[in-house]
Amino acid sequence: MARNEGQLRMFETQSFDNGVTRLLETGIAADWRCNIWHIRGRDRDLIIDTGFGLQSMSGTVARLSERPVIAVCTHSHHDHAGGLCQFDQRLGHGLEADIFAKPTRENTVCDLLDATVIRAEPSRDFDINTWCYQPAPLTGTIDEGDVIDLGDRQFQVLHLPGHSPGSVALWEAATGTVFTGDALYDGILYDHLYHSVPEQMMESLNRICDMPLSVVHAGHFSSFGPDRAKTIKAEYLSGKRSMLCPR
Repeated sequence: MARNEGQLRMFETQSFDNGVTRLLETGIAADWRCNIWHIRGRDRDLIIDTGFGLQSMSGTVARLSERPVIAVCTHSHHDHAGGLCQFDQRLGHGLEADIFAKPTRENTVCDLLDATVIRAEPSRDFDINTWCYQPAPLTGTIDEGDVIDLGDRQFQVLHLPGHSPGSVALWEAATGTVFTGDALYDGILYDHLYHSVPEQMMESLNRICDMPLSVVHAGHFSSFGPDRAKTIKAEYLSGKRSMLCPR
């Protein structure tokens, strides 16, 4: 699945099949940073999720591609949408449009953060206890069934609520690839937040696992295949991967 890895400025990069590159923010703790996905297309490229955005992504993206870039956030939480303001084309689900446009520490769940999350502070006056990402009003909204066209590649939008009301995934049927954000990843699933709905999360997990998957590129940690996806779903159902269940 993965082909090579390297480091590019403030981001670690790893290349996968089908023109997919993962970017990781080196200044964020490994157990907290999200996967920032770059997908190459013929006419335009796609960025899925934008991390904390504490460092400029423009140089890194420019080195990966000279084509126009569409940025899609799978949801509005601080670890996925912090860099969205750095892009001209900004897409997300309409149910969270107000959060993207008017982020606060509460509505982006920045109140979960502490000093252990930051490995390298971006400036001397940076304070994780007061930080929140810059407003990034959406330039367009996406919803179930919409298609993002890169010219030679098409990604269908899946609305997968549960982690948050406007959580989305992007599905490329031609390669069997799905980018799931925090609807599914190989870790403890956050179903305890102020706008999380565990019952909806279970429905979204069922939906993903019923798809003809080849690979899941998730919002955190490693990518995996359909068998692992089903294991994660079963373990969530048993309570093993739920934040609401004591371990």
